[in-house]
Amino acid sequence: MTPVYLDYNATTPVDPDVQQIITQTLRETFGNPSSAHYYGEQARAVIEQARQQVADLMGTRHNRIVFTASASEANNLAILGMACARQAQGRHLISSVIEHPSVLQPLYHLQQQGWELTLLPVDEFGRVDPGDLARAMRDDTVLVSIMHANNEVGTIQPIEALAAITHEHGVPLHVDAAQSTGKIPVDVNALGADLLTLAGHKFYAPKGIGALYIKEGIHPNPLLFGAAQERGQRTGTENVPYIAGLGVAAQHARQQLTTLSNELRDKRDRLHQQLRDAIPDLQLNGHPEHRLPNTLNVSFPGVDAKALLAQASEQVAASTGSACHADSDAVSGVLGAMGLTRDRAQGAVRLSVGAPTTHNEIEQAASALIRAWQTRC
Repeated sequence: MTPVYLDYNATTPVDPDVQQIITQTLRETFGNPSSAHYYGEQARAVIEQARQQVADLMGTRHNRIVFTASASEANNLAILGMACARQAQGRHLISSVIEHPSVLQPLYHLQQQGWELTLLPVDEFGRVDPGDLARAMRDDTVLVSIMHANNEVGTIQPIEALAAITHEHGVPLHVDAAQSTGKIPVDVNALGADLLTLAGHKFYAPKGIGALYIKEGIHPNPLLFGAAQERGQRTGTENVPYIAGLGVAAQHARQQLTTLSNELRDKRDRLHQQLRDAIPDLQLNGHPEHRLPNTLNVSFPGVDAKALLAQASEQVAASTGSACHADSDAVSGVLGAMGLTRDRAQGAVRLSVGAPTTHNEIEQAASALIRAWQTRC
């Protein structure tokens, strides 16, 4: 038997309908979208259909969507592009201590270039206090970047309240919604986002495709220079098959969102209950309510999480945190920022379920983790 996959926050399998449209597009729509003839027009039509599908998922118009090669590229475009575009108005940036590396690293790069950076703390649940943001705002602040939901503990940020503060000061808000898209509603107008990132491979599209929503009137400078694809925001011949796949994934996410969200929550809570019943002092990390419906981050008492997962590796595939830090022996920066003790952080495991996860798999995974904990203890 293959291990039960419980690492959907790292990546998801490609939906069969997404795979089908990618294969069909590879076979039938090979034209360059910039070519002014039949084959180019066919490719362009595929892109624009997908752009509309992504826009519908995000509650916006199709011409506000820019396709990128990844969420990391979209985050870099939002942060570096806006900093460059607004540097005459100030050189102060605000984010949080628990952001994804594709947000923090471009911010640190700007800091090395002389920009001032304020990283907001989080509480014991991993939430940013809007009051901290209000106190951090300055006359020379030009961008705030806060993730929608954390990839390790699933905590959802109060984006609407944060957006109200940034807009009161005339400062745009970038939201990294890579982890939340497809699991909970991500409506750019309801959230108040001026820029918003999504990642295809987090909701059943392939790796290598992402998108950035850019509100009308917001104009980040491009990172790449060349021709005028994607309204000049992202040069390079478009990846038509993967864009088509992202469109279908977005359409599915929009149609199934409420049902899927409830199903994910049920699976997550079943898993949590079984672990909690068998393991005394199991501790939940992250907000008990304002949390992604598929994400369960728990600390197993008295064990090292990596050793625990190694013990259960033939039955369960999960992680101790973000896949971007999988090779590190250091305690998660997210858990440290939340104030967890070293022992509790070292025992933390991230278990994330997905649409394909079955109840039998939940039973198998829970049993395997419980046995591994009992063995290690």
